[in-house]
Amino acid sequence: MDANEEQEIQAATASEPLTLEEEYAMQRSWRQDADKLTFIVCLPVLRSQSQTEGQDRPGLRLNEGDDAPGQMLGDINLFLRVEDEDEDGPSSPEMIGEIELMIAERTNQRKGYGRAALLSFLRYVLEHEGEILGEFVRGSESAGATLQGRTDWRFGALSVKIGKENERSLALFESVGFCKVSEEPSYFGEFELRRMRRELSRESVDEAMATAGVEGYTEVSYERTE
Repeated sequence: MDANEEQEIQAATASEPLTLEEEYAMQRSWRQDADKLTFIVCLPVLRSQSQTEGQDRPGLRLNEGDDAPGQMLGDINLFLRVEDEDEDGPSSPEMIGEIELMIAERTNQRKGYGRAALLSFLRYVLEHEGEILGEFVRGSESAGATLQGRTDWRFGALSVKIGKENERSLALFESVGFCKVSEEPSYFGEFELRRMRRELSRESVDEAMATAGVEGYTEVSYERTE
């Protein structure tokens, strides 16, 4: 990756270069904080190469090298927050999940990896909605206080913020049902797009995956031995 690509990625993700110490601190935060969820996007694992053997019901497993640096394409993240402000009047607090998606190098862009990663991530998030939000509420003092007594741990919406110049990302999210909340970008030059609770269902994501030709979604437990 050259310097220009690094600058493009930083601009697209609104991020700044980090020192090694800062990078380690950020990685610890991602691992430990209850308000964050992250996955590394890797090249697809071929089913024929990953079948477990000697089982009555063969499944998939990760092989050594499936997550090697050369297989990594980018990442996809979820930030969790409680939103309780409504300019039109009082409203119940809602849990919002803000998504960030990055396919790093130009050579891996425009190949459908971003769409496949986004749809797979949506599928995972909806499949494990209760677990993800339950951990967030239990692990966040402010969220726990705001949502005290609530047991309906469901997303009010999924959100994404995209720079107004990033037409490809805007088109990607709009194509899977996210809509702009305003026709004008924010003060920071970003559009916010949301997919609301009533539009969030596993069935709708499955339909979008089928339309996009994203096949073979399978959850595989990650086990690594030193």
